[in-house]
Amino acid sequence: MKFLLLTLIAHHPDPVTGEKKSPADRLREVVEAAELAEQLGFDGFAVGERHEDPFISSSPPVVLSNIAARTSQIGLFTAVTTLSLLDPVRAFEDYSTLDNLSGGRLELIIGKGNGAAQAELFHVTTADQWDRNREGYELFRALWDNDHVTWSGRFRPSLVGAKALPRPLQKRIRIWHGSATSRDSVDLAARHGDPIFSANVTYPIEPYADLVQHYRRQWEYYGHRPEDALVGAGTAGFHIAPTSQQAIEEYRLSFETRLAFARRAGLPVVFESIEDFVDRSSALVGSPQQVIDKVGRYHQQLGHEVIHLSADADGVTAGQKRRSLELFQSDVAPVLRAEFPSRPLAAQSLLEGVVAP
Repeated sequence: MKFLLLTLIAHHPDPVTGEKKSPADRLREVVEAAELAEQLGFDGFAVGERHEDPFISSSPPVVLSNIAARTSQIGLFTAVTTLSLLDPVRAFEDYSTLDNLSGGRLELIIGKGNGAAQAELFHVTTADQWDRNREGYELFRALWDNDHVTWSGRFRPSLVGAKALPRPLQKRIRIWHGSATSRDSVDLAARHGDPIFSANVTYPIEPYADLVQHYRRQWEYYGHRPEDALVGAGTAGFHIAPTSQQAIEEYRLSFETRLAFARRAGLPVVFESIEDFVDRSSALVGSPQQVIDKVGRYHQQLGHEVIHLSADADGVTAGQKRRSLELFQSDVAPVLRAEFPSRPLAAQSLLEGVVAP
């Protein structure tokens, strides 16, 4: 199994200190978290894309380029690239440049995105965001795979023998399709032989497991070998301490802060208590053995090879967060890597001299 740290670069007062850092300091904090992730042995670092408060993650390729310059081995992920909002040619130029600068360590997780800000800033609505995402993906893939592209679609001007530069370092980039509820997204992934990354965050596991099973059925329907399907999954929260009681108490402020934010924002509230959240959500909060057991239970239903964990302190102290990451790498990751073998990421394929599927 492979492990990513992920941030959406939320920008709000720290629940512990009450301090709200400047955008410059918050962005530097993200880069430092990626450096620590590499030092501790995580496989990848993922930066989300959001275009509304309280997030400042509007430009993942810029942030990841800074991380690329400060690291040498860790995989670089987007989570997600909202192709429904972007000109695919411009997105290709940004990410091809990043691919070259990073030495071929880049992998994309794409998605249609959500939120009212999309309609306000980009005039992309729920009526057309899926079609924009599909069309953007198909043109982006064509630009990556071909030196010259002739293409026409609904949402941008046509191309005739177009050459987008620079040419990427990776001949074939792995593009994951992120999805929380959309069968359209997993169907697109299955059709093109791409992996999926299940959000696996808001609800208990059942709807996400159903979506993964649909992906696997469609994967075979489109003629792919069943064993080649590849699944990643998110986690709703993450904190490890020597005992479960300590982990829950240290994470309680994080849960209460998130619960209050969800209620203010009108988001679904599924878990009313931290105990219910730890029990029924995908959150990995507890002792090392509890986390190992929970990942194993989820793997039985998802068959996933990659998971993401929060890179942010999220209401615990900086010292508690670091201890949690260190405990994960020392006591949890080795067990899960041995129990659930997984295929290499792009960065590891580069080091090992093999081609990632």
